[in-house]
Amino acid sequence: IEGDAYELHTCVVQRGKAEDVVAAAIRAGAAGATVSYGRGMGTRERMGLLGIAIDPEKEVIQTVTPHKITEAVFTAMVKAAGLDTPGMGFAFVSPILMTAGFPKKKG
Repeated sequence: IEGDAYELHTCVVQRGKAEDVVAAAIRAGAAGATVSYGRGMGTRERMGLLGIAIDPEKEVIQTVTPHKITEAVFTAMVKAAGLDTPGMGFAFVSPILMTAGFPKKKG
């Protein structure tokens, strides 16, 4: 990897929540995000045991950040998504081994 090391943030939330999560990520320093749509499988049955109704329609937010702002962006996304509440979704960060198309560090 040339320049900064990058990391991929992935956050899966209930349908309709992505806009707030993306806005929080950008406020924390992310350059932008990609939102895609999906359908959860298996979560409805598991969470149903707790008496929580889970909508299978999901929004998946992904953003790539330099390592130096990973913690701030991740924390902002988790807070905006309300992931401290059961059934709201989940998030994780993955290392990126190689990149293309990102601006080169000057100097």
